[in-house]
This record gives sequence, C-alpha cells and structure tokens, in this order.
Amino acid sequence: MSRTNTARALPATLLALLLSLAPPLQAARWSEPQIDGLVTHPAIDEISGLAAATHFPGHYWAINDSGSSAQLHLVDGAGRYLGSVDTPGVPNRDWEDLASFRFEGGDYLLIADIGDNGGLRTELQLYVLEQPRDLDKPALLAWTIRFTWPDGARDSEAAAVDPVAGDVLMVSKKRVPAELFRVPLRPGREPVVAERLGTLPGIEQPDAQTLAENPVYGRYRSQVTAADLSPNGRVLAVLNYRSVHFLIRPRGGDWRQVLAEGKKMPHLQMPWLPQAEALAFARDGSEIVIGSEQLPSPFLRYRLIR
Repeated sequence: MSRTNTARALPATLLALLLSLAPPLQAARWSEPQIDGLVTHPAIDEISGLAAATHFPGHYWAINDSGSSAQLHLVDGAGRYLGSVDTPGVPNRDWEDLASFRFEGGDYLLIADIGDNGGLRTELQLYVLEQPRDLDKPALLAWTIRFTWPDGARDSEAAAVDPVAGDVLMVSKKRVPAELFRVPLRPGREPVVAERLGTLPGIEQPDAQTLAENPVYGRYRSQVTAADLSPNGRVLAVLNYRSVHFLIRPRGGDWRQVLAEGKKMPHLQMPWLPQAEALAFARDGSEIVIGSEQLPSPFLRYRLIR
C-alpha cells in the first residue's frame, strides 16, 4: 500500500486497463467513466464519504472510516489531498457517508456515523457541521440528530440530505433488497425513529457463478455503500461496489411513491475499483465522483452530457 503523494496522475497503462474493464455505458445522459488521478496520500487512506465543498469550487470534502482521525479532508477534482480540518465534538465511531447541503441560509456538511457491521448499536448519530471556509480553523458542530431504526439494529453506509423536504435519507446495506429510510433534518425530539419508505428496486444481486468464484467478496458486490442527492433534489444516486443506480422522482413527487411503483432503476456500470464506498455530485450537478477505501486507488468521474 502506497503512503506517498508523489503520484500526480494515473499511469497511462493502468488507466487503459481500468477503463477497458468498464462495460458499455448504461445511462445515456452520462459520459464514459474518466479517471483523472490516483489517490495516494495517507491522510485519506480509507475514504468512506465524499461531498462537494461549497467554499472551494471544484473540490470535495472526504472522510475516513472508523479507526481514523475525526477530521474532514479536502481533495481537488483529481483526488489530490490539499489539507485537513478537525471536527471537535464529533467523534469518529464509524463514519460512513458525507453530504453537502444548503439549509435555512447556511452551508453545511452532514457526517453519517451510522456504520454497524455487527448489528449492535442501539442509537446512531448524524452530525451537521458548518462548511469550512478555510483550512486553518476547525469545522464547527451545528447540531446532532440522534436516531434509532424502527425494528432493530442494521448496518448502513449511505446517507443523503434533502434540504427542501427537510429530510436525511439513508439506505441499509446488508439486507436484500436494500431499504430506504428518512429522518427529519431538524428533529423536534430525540432520539427519533427512522421511517422506512420502501425498498430499492432492481439492484442486481450476485449470481451462483459469482458466489462460487468468490464466496466472500461476491456476497458484498451489490451492497449499497454510499448515496447522494442531485442539486435539483430529484435524483438519488446510490453506489455499490460495481455500479451507480439512480432513483428518480418526478417534479412534486415523493420517494415513497417512486419506490411503490417498483420500476428498475437506471444505472451506470463501473470499471473495477478496489473498494468503492464514496460518491458525490458536484455542486452544480455536472458530474459524479467516486472514491475508494483503499490506497492507491483511482478517483473516478462521470460527467453529465448536456
């Protein structure tokens, strides 16, 4: 595992190999996958969440998984590490996703401390921080959302914020089919109980051959590891280890209604990444970036075709 930051671009031979592994494009409005850089810096060696950086145009905030420092890390559009800020009062028990949003005149980041591999946590936390404006000051905690699942503990690694509806959306990981939940972004009383909205339709599960070839990894390839909501609030992008799925609601529609229709979600098939667990829309919705929990790893991008 590389622990240097000397690599500034993905070697041409590796780039060609990775892109050759990508199946044909599945969603016509998005470009073929592009790899603009290689993540190598030890400060971001286990990226579990990405979110657009409001005050650093074209850049993204990243967080690491459990066992890492409680910090936000700034990266550019190629995944190059630029610096970190502390998050006092926000411990990293099992940070699994990050969301950027504007709400009530302020710019915020939501850290989803919702990982639970053993299914043991009785209460979980969503931390809302003010978006940092520079790298010399810590990120200030604005408020905390404490919640429980409606029917017992479960693992989740995917969260997004719908500021217009005033909701946080979360997707369960290990259950099949994956479930979509919501909690209020500004709860009146805590802890709140997450509301189940339905299940995500049509995420392809591993077949018998895949499981036979790799019984361990094969089981996890279809499990949801990240989510983000488009800036227009109508497209929920959901990531697993091999694809990005899109849940799309009509203008004025709601997620429960869309899920009840049961239509298979359009998706983008990804080239191979070692452990894809972070996804974010750009601030203007013009691209999606995807990061990995391993080093070194490509920083993957899809661009919206206008």
